[in-house]
Amino acid sequence: MRNTELTDSIAPKPRARSRNKAPIFVIGCGRSGTTLLYHMILSAGNFAVYRTESNVINLLEPRFGDLSKKRNKERLLKAWYGSRLYALSGLDQQKVSTKVMADCRNGGDFLRIIMEEMAREQGVERWADSTPEHLLYIDRIKETIPDALIVHIIRDGRDVALSMEKGHWIRPFPWQKRQRLAVAGLYWEWMVQRGRERGRKLEADYTEVRFEYLVTQPRETLAHLGQFIDHDLDYNRILEVGIGSVSEPNTSFRPESNGGTFNPVGRWKDKISPRELRRLETLIGGTLKELGYPLGTEDRNSLEKTRLKTMRTVYRAYFDSKLWLKAKTPLGPLLTTRDLSWV
Repeated sequence: MRNTELTDSIAPKPRARSRNKAPIFVIGCGRSGTTLLYHMILSAGNFAVYRTESNVINLLEPRFGDLSKKRNKERLLKAWYGSRLYALSGLDQQKVSTKVMADCRNGGDFLRIIMEEMAREQGVERWADSTPEHLLYIDRIKETIPDALIVHIIRDGRDVALSMEKGHWIRPFPWQKRQRLAVAGLYWEWMVQRGRERGRKLEADYTEVRFEYLVTQPRETLAHLGQFIDHDLDYNRILEVGIGSVSEPNTSFRPESNGGTFNPVGRWKDKISPRELRRLETLIGGTLKELGYPLGTEDRNSLEKTRLKTMRTVYRAYFDSKLWLKAKTPLGPLLTTRDLSWV
């Protein structure tokens, strides 16, 4: 793990806080260990405990638009109060409404207001957010919450793809239903590359954590991360408090974990067939190698590379277009859910 070198209304920037009070964003492609790392940070103490993904920057802001407008804030609050996002916050509606109506101009303001209110109610000084898809919105996070510190957790794309395929997280085009594993791998690559590209620009406010190191060398990895966020991530205390997945692993393969020998690192070696592995590594092998993950097969020439190259290009364009439509056009509200009861 190492640091890398990394319009709508904008409210006046809040006064800068010292680094040891700055908010933390734990982000990464889904199934990469964001929840585990987030719960470890919460277990270290002095962070507001909010055991859910806020979905503010990726979902609520695109859905409700310009939050400098009174009507949009009222619509946002009504939807938020009717969801488990509010139920888990433990906050008083009147207090939240008063502050949001007075001070909120954008999604970053809304998140900051509710998280700072939770921190006050819980008697702690800091807050953290863990919404994996916020990886795609690093620019917006820093635009609206300038002192935010970004922690990008990265996991072997083959393990991520395997977990996503099992959970049906990514849906391929209807005519490629048998390519779920490959499409999940392409999605992982697209997410990680976009996150790293934007994160590098933040220099000292961005760092990367490898899931594999977090699992196999937790004490050293957390100590290093603690220096970045200027917070004591004492591993003994984290284990003692044991919030959420620190005590109970969050895995898509729960039956395998009951025997106590489940290892989330390198599962792909036993679970992906040689043929599927060749296809997957032909698609994302370059990124795996760039990240330092050894490839499992050297024979990737047996596949029809032209077809796979086309597939890769098409899906990356699809992911890019969907994100652009959601974040940059008036179609955003149509591409985000109206019902928040599931989040």
